[in-house]
Amino acid sequence: MTTTARALIAAPRWWSDLAGVAAGTSLLVVTTLWVGAGGIQNADRITSIGRLTGLWAADLLLLQVLLMARIPIAERAFGQDRLARWHRWAGFSSFWLMVAHIVLITLGYAGADHADVLAELWDLTWDYPGMLLAVAGTLALIMVVVTSVRAARRRLRYESWHLMHLYAYLGVGLALPHQLWTGADFLASPGATAYWWTLYAVSAGAVIAYRIMLPAWRNWRHRLVVSRVVPEGPGLISVYLTGRALGQMPVRAGQFFQWRFLDGPGWSRAHPYSLSATPHGGMLRITIKELGDGSARVAGLRPGTRAIIEGPYGKLTSETYGGGPVTLLGCGIGVTPLLSLLGELPYRPGEATFVYRARSEAEVAFREELEWFARQRGVRVIFLLGPRGDSWLPARQADLTAAQIAPDVARSQVYLCGPDAWTAAARTACRDAGVPDARLHTEVFSW
Repeated sequence: MTTTARALIAAPRWWSDLAGVAAGTSLLVVTTLWVGAGGIQNADRITSIGRLTGLWAADLLLLQVLLMARIPIAERAFGQDRLARWHRWAGFSSFWLMVAHIVLITLGYAGADHADVLAELWDLTWDYPGMLLAVAGTLALIMVVVTSVRAARRRLRYESWHLMHLYAYLGVGLALPHQLWTGADFLASPGATAYWWTLYAVSAGAVIAYRIMLPAWRNWRHRLVVSRVVPEGPGLISVYLTGRALGQMPVRAGQFFQWRFLDGPGWSRAHPYSLSATPHGGMLRITIKELGDGSARVAGLRPGTRAIIEGPYGKLTSETYGGGPVTLLGCGIGVTPLLSLLGELPYRPGEATFVYRARSEAEVAFREELEWFARQRGVRVIFLLGPRGDSWLPARQADLTAAQIAPDVARSQVYLCGPDAWTAAARTACRDAGVPDARLHTEVFSW
């Protein structure tokens, strides 16, 4: 165990259920407040239901902000991949509820005024307080939703997608004046007023505290700078960083940070990179595959370049290991957090198996380190090399099972990291080999 190893919170299984209950309860509270304000008794049912869908949309939108506010206890308990899935579900649900709200409110008002629907929409936009801001916020949210669709994400660089995604905060902020000036349900009772102001304050406070203030404090305290840049293989670069009081940084092997390097234009775009070596008091190391403009420029970093971090994030840590056999399965750049874990896990000689999936011998990185682990700590290192097949294995080994590759896998704590499709296939193979879900630990390497 290193000097930087600190206790993290591992989520019991019932925490996920509790999170779902909390989200459902918030929607129930909103519905109850709507009923209390006379929503059911309202003769104009279309308008009334339109208001309810707007309330649900606002509630889910704020819950979505909370999910990605980088709240440490949530990050450590659930992991960013699970929070991202919940965030995505809440985001698309709130978007379609917002669309329903706009359509139903417009139809309801047009029916009450015996007016043309488009003319009514125009009047609502121009004549009601805060509506122009709400329209601008809606357009910002539409842009975020469109660029979050998988087909669109594949066409965008990570840097562009990440920058556009920040407009969600603008959309939420621009909607607030409209909800307070024209949304009677927000101010219908002291309870409704307290609920909505509290939810807005908690969401905004979480973003300010954990996306701005905490990273600012950690960067001021630790002052990370690039020490050296080392090529590890074709398209792979390791960056070694030094700083102040790194032994007191609350980071564990297997975690990652969002990184910004102050090396010129484009520094503001953050990139998620995992630690590729066990953290210790004097040095941090990340390893990067050249996939886009941001990662390719890392090769040109000079010693002394300042690094700005957010994090650490992720729950693929040794906290879940209680002793006995351990199997680590990584694919491509996904081996980097597993390599750092390999140095921190307190296994005995002969208990650890490291499975490394790569397309060719040339793509294997850290061979010397892996050989050191094999000699000094008795790690069994297995390379799965070859073109991609229909499974998680190379085509020429596609008939093998996880148990044939790693005989102790059924008794092991299993850690997996790699691209989405590969990780899902490897996880299924481990389940088929008899590994229960409680001993399967995954960090999906994607965005």
